[in-house]
Amino acid sequence: MLRARTVARGKTNLLLRGFGGMKTILVLCTGNSARSILGEAMLNLLGAGRIAAYSAGSKPKGVPHPGALRLLAAKGIDTAPFRSKSWDEFALPGAPAIDVAITVCGNAAGETCPLFIGAPVRAHWGLPDPADVTGSDAEVDAAFAETWRLLDMRVRALIDLPFEKMAAPELRDALNRIGDMEGAA
Repeated sequence: MLRARTVARGKTNLLLRGFGGMKTILVLCTGNSARSILGEAMLNLLGAGRIAAYSAGSKPKGVPHPGALRLLAAKGIDTAPFRSKSWDEFALPGAPAIDVAITVCGNAAGETCPLFIGAPVRAHWGLPDPADVTGSDAEVDAAFAETWRLLDMRVRALIDLPFEKMAAPELRDALNRIGDMEGAA
């Protein structure tokens, strides 16, 4: 089983950030139960060694959506590390310093983000919320699979960039262009 890499908080993470130009990315959504959880998993999986990703929400649901967990498990990703949490955790002393904040839902894009130390690059990759789909497990799973596909395109486009060497305005513009890809909400 694959493990989506999670990076420990505190001193260990700060050491990792300074080594090799690894970027920390916080994927933000309102509920932190679906898109942001999938984004965290995919960024850690595809960006291993270059990216340490986290996710959070402005009004976390408290638990990841069952559809998100089913999709991750079907992809062979260990679901144990994933939890729905508040973005307030990333403004606390000892929290990982965030380089890039990406919102993945329309609600979070219009909300006031907490002040992150280092003024991270901010971008928006709005996607329809698969958690809003009702119906059978198969219908819900199809919505989550489509969100995964759309995130996969975006994360692969990010991975193709020399983002470690890009100036903040250049990276912000590139990330926002990525956010405008197919399926943008």
